[in-house]
Amino acid sequence: MVRYNGKPAGILSKEEGRYRFAYDSTYLTGTGNRPVSITLPFRHEPYESDILFPVFVNMLSEGANKRMQSRMLKIDENDYFGLLLATAQTDIIGPITVEEINEPA
Repeated sequence: MVRYNGKPAGILSKEEGRYRFAYDSTYLTGTGNRPVSITLPFRHEPYESDILFPVFVNMLSEGANKRMQSRMLKIDENDYFGLLLATAQTDIIGPITVEEINEPA
């Protein structure tokens, strides 16, 4: 779940090596809501990419901090999606947070 200023803005997922971001229909039609990025303007169709969208990559730590987080969390440094899910829920600079959705089995 991607939130913008606490509001559910959309779903970011990864399947078979491809990333997908789809805006929540309620967020799309809400007044005063803003796109999560200028590179992901509002639209009903989902965005798809072979690489993680830059707006989310920019939320990750770099350099020594990234290496330390990867080691502590036991997540490969190149697993951007895993690092994003593990580190982007709170204490983030900016209005966007990302949290994992745990669906019941």
